[in-house]
Amino acid sequence: MGAAYGTAKSGVGISSMGVMRPDMVMRSIIPVVMAGVLGIYGLITAVIINGKMDAATYSAYSGYAHLGAGLTVGMSSLAAGLAIGIVGDAGVRANAQQPRLFVGMILILIFAEALGLYGLIVGLVVASTAE
Repeated sequence: MGAAYGTAKSGVGISSMGVMRPDMVMRSIIPVVMAGVLGIYGLITAVIINGKMDAATYSAYSGYAHLGAGLTVGMSSLAAGLAIGIVGDAGVRANAQQPRLFVGMILILIFAEALGLYGLIVGLVVASTAE
């Protein structure tokens, strides 16, 4: 959900900005790419959890640990997607008016993406230590 929201919100900003400055559209795709990475975090977690599942020895403890790992990655990616969407929308519009804002926008996007990465790390630790 975070990846979808970030992509949609940033895409609206890119479309609005593209009317004024069509030469900057490709440069403004960065928020969409960063939002798409959040979906990959969930895919990585799902593959790792799926590899740990065995019907014969799967306990309730493992199930709750895997649920917690999935929720951790999902909620942190949702928060990161919301931040990326809002910053991407406002950032690309502002960048069209003042190109010197590009570096600041990228830095804010990196810090927003880091929120999702922190959730991925915690989720992987929780999923890998569940027995």
